[in-house]
Amino acid sequence: MTLATTDYLEYYLTLVGWIVSNGIWHVLLASGLFAIPFAFIVIQEWLKARTEGVDEGNKGVLSSMRIENRVWVAVVVILFACVPLKEVKLGTIQFDTSRSAQCHTSIPVPDDTRWSNAYSTLNSQPAKVPVWWFLVHSLSKAVTGAAVAAIPCGVDLRQMRMDIDATRINDPLLAQEVSDFTRDCYNPSRAKLFMNRPTLTQQQMNDVSWIGSRYFLNTPGFYDTYHASTALDAWPYNMTRDAGLAEVTGGGGYPTCNQWWLDSGRGLRARLLNQVAPDLLTRFGAWAGFMSADEVADSIIRSIASPRKQIVNKGAVYSDYGGQVDMSIPNMATRAASDIGLTMGTLAYFPAMDVVRQALPMILSFLKMALVICIPLLLLIGTYDLKALMTISCVQFALFFVEFWFQLARWIDSTILDALYGWDSPHSNFNPLMGLNNTFGDMLLNFVMATMFIVMPVLWMTALGWAGLKTGNFLSGLAGGTAGAQAAGGRLGEYFTPK
Repeated sequence: MTLATTDYLEYYLTLVGWIVSNGIWHVLLASGLFAIPFAFIVIQEWLKARTEGVDEGNKGVLSSMRIENRVWVAVVVILFACVPLKEVKLGTIQFDTSRSAQCHTSIPVPDDTRWSNAYSTLNSQPAKVPVWWFLVHSLSKAVTGAAVAAIPCGVDLRQMRMDIDATRINDPLLAQEVSDFTRDCYNPSRAKLFMNRPTLTQQQMNDVSWIGSRYFLNTPGFYDTYHASTALDAWPYNMTRDAGLAEVTGGGGYPTCNQWWLDSGRGLRARLLNQVAPDLLTRFGAWAGFMSADEVADSIIRSIASPRKQIVNKGAVYSDYGGQVDMSIPNMATRAASDIGLTMGTLAYFPAMDVVRQALPMILSFLKMALVICIPLLLLIGTYDLKALMTISCVQFALFFVEFWFQLARWIDSTILDALYGWDSPHSNFNPLMGLNNTFGDMLLNFVMATMFIVMPVLWMTALGWAGLKTGNFLSGLAGGTAGAQAAGGRLGEYFTPK
């Protein structure tokens, strides 16, 4: 069995912590300070027996039995929790590659890195761990790893949403052709649809709101009837199709709207799809398994070429207590001012909290090292009492389990858009922009999610106090340790934020 670590910094600091802890214990042994608690045990039990008053028992026998019990407990604690016996051999957790493939993530295994040559000594000093702390470390890592593995697989839709939003039609001629298609095909078809007033399903009503509408493509009288008003070089002039239309010098023809949109290689749909990065299409296809490849492609094309953005919602995704139920004019003015304030605040806040999220695992590794170094002195001051031993053990487990809360917060932050705008949500119209029309609500949620990386671990430690475990405000180091990085990370945004 080895001590498992999840990153190189934790590996190094765990090794440092136990080497220093071993040194402190050797100092206590060499100086004889380790024996001081035995004197305190004798004095404590003797005073305790005297304060219990006169009874039928023999006070001397009673106190000697109590002292004997305490001394034996202290000896056991020293043997299993103080004396370094087992040499440290650190390793990485063995990643389950099948789980990684299922979750569409790529994680480097130790053999692909320099972890295979990881050292186990510093300056030729090996580290040894008491048997009890070796067991606590192993069990804590095992429970934490199992809890993290229980988190469902998720897709980072935030990054995909930003990638889709950043996708633009880079070719100005293609952008002009999209405009021409809208003028010659989509607008007449839309006008004809309103004139005929057919009965449409909810899905069809959603479909006819963009230029690549399957309804217009497949229903006679729309895209099969209308055609380009200007000659296009990609389609040769056809005497049957283009009869009565001017034949230009270059030989270009007037394709029907169906041809103009669907023709392989030269149609608008294929050329618009080429504007999207292939890996982005792959990621969306992997997430949107409930849709065919053509439906996913159409949804992405719609987001970059639709004449107007589809409105997924009107702010009803998040419940809040702002304003009145029916927004009054002062409420709306206040909301607009707060939205502008949120926008300006993001320039400094989001970069700052991104730095905090990167720094939190580092701070946690340092806190683990500090606790390891404190163990010999804490047990000495606690007179090798079982209560002190169990308290420190619980604190160490709680500290390891904080990693689960970090992973949970990151998973929720990455997948919450899927919950709000995905296929099974109340707002299930598939739109790759995923709520960009509700940007201010999402922005406020971002502010809240950023704090969850600190709030949830602190709540965890507080909940242990409810169970009777006095752990103290141990995780205040998370907020304090990242304060400087947070301030520096938001410094650039503050220059652009009006005072």
